[in-house]
Amino acid sequence: MYPWITHTWNPIRGKCPHNCLYCYMKRFPQGELRLDEKELKTNLGSGKKIFVGSSCDMWAEDVPLDWIYLVLQVCREYDNTYLFQSKNTHRFRPAILGKWEVPEKTMLGTTLETNRDYGISKAPPPEERGEFFAKLDWLPKMVSIEPIMDFDLDIFLKLIGRISPEFVSIGADSKGHNLPEPSPGKVRALIEELKKITDVRVKDNLRRLLRGRD
Repeated sequence: MYPWITHTWNPIRGKCPHNCLYCYMKRFPQGELRLDEKELKTNLGSGKKIFVGSSCDMWAEDVPLDWIYLVLQVCREYDNTYLFQSKNTHRFRPAILGKWEVPEKTMLGTTLETNRDYGISKAPPPEERGEFFAKLDWLPKMVSIEPIMDFDLDIFLKLIGRISPEFVSIGADSKGHNLPEPSPGKVRALIEELKKITDVRVKDNLRRLLRGRD
């Protein structure tokens, strides 16, 4: 998913409660949401950059807090850099994600495909998740704009700016879900404006949109 990530680890498995229209995991049998206790015995090693929960949002409301705490406990036993990314950023609140409960080298992320609510997911709307993430007293943060959907440039930029991400990763729909996509010019404008406030990492799958005509 990200070229800077070296490993993924998914101890919480099954159908993600957010049920996003474009989710790549829908291509595979998923089963019921569950904690894979065998995975909790995994030796995570050291010196890795691990995306924890890449196949299912482990911070979704339907995921029991006990499961999250068990996963964090295992992560703390190994000296790695961890990415926890969620569309339910409300669960990153201090009462759940106290600094004493997460590994020292932790980056938090969220997905903002757009600032608009297209109703393609059971997750909180993008603007809601972004606003809560912006208020969260935690660094470093990152934002994933993938799959990018049509947006309101000024509103979107202000929302991302309030988050103060270390970087923004931008990618496009790769599986033909017929999403409402922005024009090439709009994408280029977003990239150029974001570069003024943060590091921008453009994924290869965005080239399809950048090659198109306005």
